Amino acid sequence: MEEQIIEVLDKIRPYLQNDGGDLEFVSFDEETGIVYIRMIGACIDCIGIDETLKMGIEVLVMDEVPGVKGVALAL
Repeated sequence: MEEQIIEVLDKIRPYLQNDGGDLEFVSFDEETGIVYIRMIGACIDCIGIDETLKMGIEVLVMDEVPGVKGVALAL
Protein backbone atom coordinates (compact mmCIF):
# COMPACT_ATOMS: atom_id res chain seq x y z
CA MET A 1 0.00 0.00 0.00
CA GLU A 2 2.87 2.38 0.79
CA GLU A 3 4.17 1.90 -2.75
CA GLN A 4 0.81 3.02 -4.18
CA ILE A 5 0.79 6.07 -1.91
CA ILE A 6 4.33 7.03 -2.91
CA GLU A 7 3.45 6.65 -6.61
CA VAL A 8 0.56 9.09 -6.21
CA LEU A 9 2.69 11.53 -4.23
CA ASP A 10 5.33 11.35 -6.97
CA LYS A 11 2.69 12.59 -9.44
CA ILE A 12 2.14 15.68 -7.28
CA ARG A 13 5.77 16.49 -6.54
CA PRO A 14 6.63 18.19 -9.88
CA TYR A 15 3.92 20.80 -9.30
CA LEU A 16 5.29 21.61 -5.87
CA GLN A 17 8.85 21.62 -7.16
CA ASN A 18 7.90 24.20 -9.82
CA ASP A 19 7.20 26.60 -6.95
CA GLY A 20 10.36 25.71 -5.01
CA GLY A 21 8.70 23.24 -2.66
CA ASP A 22 8.40 19.52 -2.29
CA LEU A 23 6.93 16.82 -0.09
CA GLU A 24 8.21 13.70 1.57
CA PHE A 25 6.30 10.55 2.50
CA VAL A 26 6.76 9.83 6.22
CA SER A 27 4.40 6.97 7.06
CA PHE A 28 1.00 5.37 6.67
CA ASP A 29 -1.07 4.38 9.70
CA GLU A 30 -3.09 1.34 8.63
CA GLU A 31 -5.38 1.55 11.68
CA THR A 32 -6.54 5.09 10.99
CA GLY A 33 -5.98 5.22 7.23
CA ILE A 34 -3.95 8.42 7.58
CA VAL A 35 -0.94 9.18 5.38
CA TYR A 36 1.68 11.39 7.03
CA ILE A 37 3.81 13.66 4.87
CA ARG A 38 6.35 16.39 5.43
CA MET A 39 6.31 19.54 3.34
CA ILE A 40 9.73 20.94 2.48
CA GLY A 41 11.30 23.89 0.72
CA ALA A 42 9.01 26.79 -0.13
CA CYS A 43 5.99 24.75 0.99
CA ILE A 44 6.98 25.14 4.63
CA ASP A 45 6.16 28.86 4.75
CA CYS A 46 3.43 28.90 2.10
CA ILE A 47 0.16 30.49 3.20
CA GLY A 48 -1.73 28.03 1.00
CA ILE A 49 -0.31 24.90 2.65
CA ASP A 50 -3.63 23.87 4.22
CA GLU A 51 -5.49 24.24 0.94
CA THR A 52 -2.77 22.38 -0.96
CA LEU A 53 -2.85 19.59 1.59
CA LYS A 54 -6.62 19.13 1.91
CA MET A 55 -7.94 20.10 -1.52
CA GLY A 56 -5.05 18.82 -3.58
CA ILE A 57 -2.87 16.14 -2.06
CA GLU A 58 -5.47 14.53 0.19
CA VAL A 59 -8.18 14.38 -2.48
CA LEU A 60 -5.87 12.79 -5.03
CA VAL A 61 -4.39 10.22 -2.64
CA MET A 62 -7.81 9.24 -1.26
CA ASP A 63 -9.18 8.94 -4.79
CA GLU A 64 -6.35 6.74 -6.09
CA VAL A 65 -5.50 4.57 -3.06
CA PRO A 66 -8.35 2.61 -1.47
CA GLY A 67 -8.10 2.57 2.31
CA VAL A 68 -6.62 6.05 2.69
CA LYS A 69 -8.94 8.19 4.78
CA GLY A 70 -6.84 11.34 4.99
CA VAL A 71 -3.47 13.04 4.70
CA ALA A 72 -1.85 14.94 7.55
CA LEU A 73 1.41 16.77 8.17
CA ALA A 74 3.94 14.85 10.22
CA LEU A 75 5.14 16.64 13.32
